[in-house]
Amino acid sequence: MKRITYILIGAFLYVISIHAQERKVENRPYTDLRPLHFGVIVGTHLQDIEFVNRGPQLITLDDGSTTEKIVSADQDRWDAGFTVGVLAEVRLNTYFQFRVAPAMYFGTRHFTFRNISDLETDGLPMEKYQDLKTAYVSSAFDLIAAAPRFNNRRPYVMVGINPMLNLSGKDDDYLRLKRFDSFLEVGIGCDFYLPYFKLRPELKFMYGLTNSLDTSHADRMRDKNMLIYTNSVSEARSKIIALSFYFE
Repeated sequence: MKRITYILIGAFLYVISIHAQERKVENRPYTDLRPLHFGVIVGTHLQDIEFVNRGPQLITLDDGSTTEKIVSADQDRWDAGFTVGVLAEVRLNTYFQFRVAPAMYFGTRHFTFRNISDLETDGLPMEKYQDLKTAYVSSAFDLIAAAPRFNNRRPYVMVGINPMLNLSGKDDDYLRLKRFDSFLEVGIGCDFYLPYFKLRPELKFMYGLTNSLDTSHADRMRDKNMLIYTNSVSEARSKIIALSFYFE
């Protein structure tokens, strides 16, 4: 994940640096003077999650005896998701803007559960898998601080809060996430002023502010054999890296 982040940041900075520093004719010179404007968002993102594993569990067997089991859970890969939305942006002054951006995030998380107590015939831990498809409805509230415009570009940084509503999750999943979550997001971007519209690529990092794990999910499970995997995690923090393109 860190390597992907460094590559994206490096590519973004390289695109900005290759432009010549001479003054050029400006496209849409008055577009930033509008008190309010709207746009659309498309992009891609990677969803990650940070688990706190519970450790040893006491399991009651069918004969009434108890035994200790250890199961660890991890997200072992990142699958690219899709983002689409709209935005409304208010001009506060020359350098600051406030943006409201309702959007939907469609993605997948792949979990691996390793039962360290029960081994396969080859001596490796017994493994179970879960593909958790996610569909978030979000509404980000962002403060943007932009540098002075130079020619047809204007870099900026942003910070904001992004509450989300999770529309996915099934009762027969090993793990289930809460319906509501909230993210702190920080990012960088650059406005490119084209002849007919303004293009804004933006890279942002989103970190969940609350425990996103539905801890009551175990009480609703019908198959009690799955509880060892459901109870293997005590806390989860969602994280997202999003590359978005704003058309204004």
